[in-house]
Amino acid sequence: MPVTAVSDLKKMESGTSDVTIVGSGSWATAMTMVLTANGHRVTWYIDRPDIFRHVRRYGRNPHYLTTVEFDLSLISPSDNIRAAADSSDIIILVTPAAFLKAELEGMEDDALEGKTVCSGIKGIIPGDNCVTGEYLIRRYQVPDENIVIITGPSHAEEVSTEKLTYLTFASRSSGRAARVATLFSNRWITTLISGDFIGTEYAAVMKNIYAIAAGIANGLAYGDNFIAVLLANAAGEMSRFVDAVSPLQREITESPYLGDLLVTGYSQFSRNRNLGFMIGKGYTVRNALLEMNQVAEGYFASSCIHAVNKDIKADIPIAETVYRILYLSANPLYEMKSLSKKLK
Repeated sequence: MPVTAVSDLKKMESGTSDVTIVGSGSWATAMTMVLTANGHRVTWYIDRPDIFRHVRRYGRNPHYLTTVEFDLSLISPSDNIRAAADSSDIIILVTPAAFLKAELEGMEDDALEGKTVCSGIKGIIPGDNCVTGEYLIRRYQVPDENIVIITGPSHAEEVSTEKLTYLTFASRSSGRAARVATLFSNRWITTLISGDFIGTEYAAVMKNIYAIAAGIANGLAYGDNFIAVLLANAAGEMSRFVDAVSPLQREITESPYLGDLLVTGYSQFSRNRNLGFMIGKGYTVRNALLEMNQVAEGYFASSCIHAVNKDIKADIPIAETVYRILYLSANPLYEMKSLSKKLK
């Protein structure tokens, strides 16, 4: 028996895994699919009982990416966050930002000590007004060099159907980023390493707000010409905000910034764009949110970024327009007309 097979056998017998995934939505499902396709053992923490039971029995997520079938010999579904966190040295958080605190509730304060903690979350932690990496440092005292941010441009739907995708792994530790990237790398996942640990995460948050703006414009029957100008201005706005939050030499035209913005602003799979589209079509914000079966991170992010920007004072008129529409009941048509006079 080859040495690698012996190693894998020992892992199976000891109950340890290569990676722990926390979350049960489409992105968590797609990540689990990639990792198991690469032959890695995954402990999958699932807090929804119906999904937990279905994955354990049938090897499928009944609500997200339902056509993906898992090799149950490589997956250990868990409904115990403590056991799941203890089962591997690499933990990947893939839940909506608004639910992260609840997902980790009951976990010991030192449960993440010495572990590589990754975030695929593209949102702001409500109440704390910070991105996941900052929250992990504040709440669990995770050293910043132990944190890896996983960002796109990527949609779970395309990842799960093996469409060529570029993922960026950002960390203050290039070694940790490379180690996590290696787990994902295969014929359809190209991995990139970045040192912009804070900037890439804030950019991933901001692009969801801009996708809502693009959706609103589309719902109001603005054409591609205007939306292209809107997103070009959004890229500049993103750059100003991210530079204010984390001064660092970065190229905003690179894929984790501009690429992620474009795919979220234009794609049919973008839940944030779809939320904006419904609002542009005349839905109230409340009714649009009720129509959606997944969380649109940009909704929560809009309020948080507005709060953060009170201190930063970056020039972000598009983000502020979205905030007024979502939270101040401003008229979408009037707001877009007013915004159009500020774009270049």
